[in-house]
Amino acid sequence: MDTRFSLLQKAVPAFLMIICLPAFASASGFGIFTQGGASLGQAAAVVAHADDPSTIFFNPALMYQLEGTQVLLGTTLIIPSREYTGFSGGGAHTRDSVPSTLYVTHRFSDEFSAGLGVFSPFGLGTDWGETWDGRYLATRSKMFTLNMNPVASYRVTPALAVAAGIDILYLDTTLERKLNLNGLNAAVGSPLGSGPFPDVGQKFSGNGTGVGFNLGVHYALSDTLSLGVSYRSQVKVGVKGEGSYDLQIPPLLTDSPGKADLTLPQQVFAGVCYNGFDPLILEAGVRWEDWSSFQALMLVFDNGTASYVPKNWKSTFAYNIGARYRLSGTVSLLAGYLYSDNPIPDGTFEPSIPDADTHLFCVGTDLDFRNFRISLGYAYQMLERRDKKNLVGDPFGPPGSGTANGRYDADLHLLSAGVTFRF
Repeated sequence: MDTRFSLLQKAVPAFLMIICLPAFASASGFGIFTQGGASLGQAAAVVAHADDPSTIFFNPALMYQLEGTQVLLGTTLIIPSREYTGFSGGGAHTRDSVPSTLYVTHRFSDEFSAGLGVFSPFGLGTDWGETWDGRYLATRSKMFTLNMNPVASYRVTPALAVAAGIDILYLDTTLERKLNLNGLNAAVGSPLGSGPFPDVGQKFSGNGTGVGFNLGVHYALSDTLSLGVSYRSQVKVGVKGEGSYDLQIPPLLTDSPGKADLTLPQQVFAGVCYNGFDPLILEAGVRWEDWSSFQALMLVFDNGTASYVPKNWKSTFAYNIGARYRLSGTVSLLAGYLYSDNPIPDGTFEPSIPDADTHLFCVGTDLDFRNFRISLGYAYQMLERRDKKNLVGDPFGPPGSGTANGRYDADLHLLSAGVTFRF
């Protein structure tokens, strides 16, 4: 066996896995901010005023505004539609997801409150099928996170409240793509014999846990104007999993355990709320996500091989405005708008996360009864057109092959419902 093939025999399995892992970490399209019907209806402009226990996610310092014990159960149906138009054809995919939440708060006194949030702060689901142009980049990608967030707040003065909590996060992912055996055969000097060969399915499945923290501050400048700021730290997750193939070709293509360290971004939320137009509440805000921490991704296998892929992502900003109008003692109307840029540079853009700058248009309603509230929210998310024109493609084909270069269009519908019980 020549030296070139010996080296490729060790490096190819690691390289095959690493080019799929970027589906783990996107940017704004990876974060989940639909934590309830009320927050969705106001485009997440709820950092400086509290509507329900989901304030644990947006700004836990506001828990003092919630009386007694309150429990929020919520879920959101996310219906995406993505289309690809390339030189040799097109493709489309939809993969619905249903992130759900549980929040509990209790006010022990006018000064001290505590709570627990169980929610999905990040998530991903794409399914392009197994025959489209970019099948050597991605066919299916799925990621699920679950965060347990105990938190406590203290009202230092009538105007100032602070909060702190711990994030205990679990992450699970499955990533799939096709492997071009004809291209691999040529790349390694025909160790597989003569072609043509069928595509081979390749999958990486893994999971891991990480720990972080969150902080919150709320300050009332006057009876009608208040400021809110909250912070969520980075969470470093050690992902361990297994790379597998639906066709085993020893010694080149064999199942292999692997691991990667993934850093989920730190986030800052800020908002200013004005309630001087009673019964109207207005809030405007900004969100910053530090995706610049994701400059590269390394995967290390148990056999001692490793792969390194540069990503060069950047930090992002989102800007939002929301409104709540109390129509009666029972009914409130909600509306909001959010704009967010995306972190993925043109040079590393690829279809496992076809992210783009986005516009989010939101409406909703709250229905208040004696001991409970029903919150309903709907949002239409429109991603701006994104053109892929880079060389990210089939690593074993001729230069420029399998890139799935072309136009990517996407939009999403989000339907959220929640019930808050008050004791």
